[in-house]
Amino acid sequence: MRYSLGLALVAMLAQSSAAAAKEVSWSNTPLARVEILALLQSLNATLLSHDSATLTLDDWCARHRLAAPGTTIVAERVRDVTKAIAPEQRTALRIGADEPIRYRRVRLRCGAHILSEADNWYVPSRLTPAMNAALDESDISFGRAVKGLHFRRQTLSAILLWSPLPADWDQRTTAIAPEDGATVVIPDHVIEHRATLSLPDGTPFSQVVETYRGDLFDFAPPAFAEPSLKSR
Repeated sequence: MRYSLGLALVAMLAQSSAAAAKEVSWSNTPLARVEILALLQSLNATLLSHDSATLTLDDWCARHRLAAPGTTIVAERVRDVTKAIAPEQRTALRIGADEPIRYRRVRLRCGAHILSEADNWYVPSRLTPAMNAALDESDISFGRAVKGLHFRRQTLSAILLWSPLPADWDQRTTAIAPEDGATVVIPDHVIEHRATLSLPDGTPFSQVVETYRGDLFDFAPPAFAEPSLKSR
């Protein structure tokens, strides 16, 4: 009975968190859009300067209070998806056509918010047996599982998939007019990174494509980014 009540409570809390997340919105003003762009570019720069996206998202989750204090990023395996590795990826990983390769797709979640999705192709022979077991048998994030390798990350591409400002914002001769009463529509996908992970001696063992989601901005906007009540 207690077990059933516990499950019911967890479900209620999850539904409450999801509902609260949907209520968060950014007013469609030039200032709010500049704020979102600054946050987007700052996150992109931080991701590019650190080897582990998981640890970076841990910090983002905590600083922006996307979940209860102490919450860390949880990886969710997507087990019904498979993607073949491309020949050029095998070349980049320095493996032949017959070398076994494994594929994983995970979502990195902070509470009720899915912050990123990652496709990962890796060479199991270059990991320890314990690491391979953890990746096979659990939903652990790849970065946490292979942390003991002291790996290095080489970014192959980093693309902002969306900008909150129009492409010609810096060339306009008039101010961008606010749209009173509207909110900024943030798309599902906002950043895409492609990277290779390598051992300290330079041997590559993984290629990853990470897509960062609009859920990153499911937090209350800073006060200065919102219109003043006195001006309404």
